[in-house]
Amino acid sequence: MQTENRSNFVAGLILVIVGGILLAGRLLPAWFTWLSWESNWPMIVIGVGLLFLVLGALTQTPPLAVPAFIVGGIGGILYWQNLTGNWESWSYVWALIPGFVGVGIIVSGLMAGTLRDSLREGLRTIVVSLVMFAIFASFLGARDFGGLLLPGLIVAAGVVILLDSILRRKSS
Repeated sequence: MQTENRSNFVAGLILVIVGGILLAGRLLPAWFTWLSWESNWPMIVIGVGLLFLVLGALTQTPPLAVPAFIVGGIGGILYWQNLTGNWESWSYVWALIPGFVGVGIIVSGLMAGTLRDSLREGLRTIVVSLVMFAIFASFLGARDFGGLLLPGLIVAAGVVILLDSILRRKSS
């Protein structure tokens, strides 16, 4: 299947699935009572991200993993904000979005069979995202997450350095 045809197929399939779910919700509301709109609406955003990931796997389009993790990650942020009521955290939590791109790059490489190259690029993107998050969170009044922010960043940086050295050793 050509790239343009594959993209059209995926877009059409997404519209059919989303429209079908919305139609089923209208026709069979009793089946959707588990979904409390007030508290769980971000799950729809997470579901769209999962849908992108599944469609990318089914249509053998690994690059769909990147938007899948962006949308799913934003859905996760919205879910956490909705549960905690901490909506003002958006002033710094947006810095995690490049990290979602990094995770998508890694998963895309895993699906495409180019894990080594994508792992290096994805990890770098994740580290940049975490550093931006720490900087913006510290300046914009984030709670210190129980003292876990700085130690978590140190561990993440150490993991990236270790993986980078392992990957360089294997490629030499």
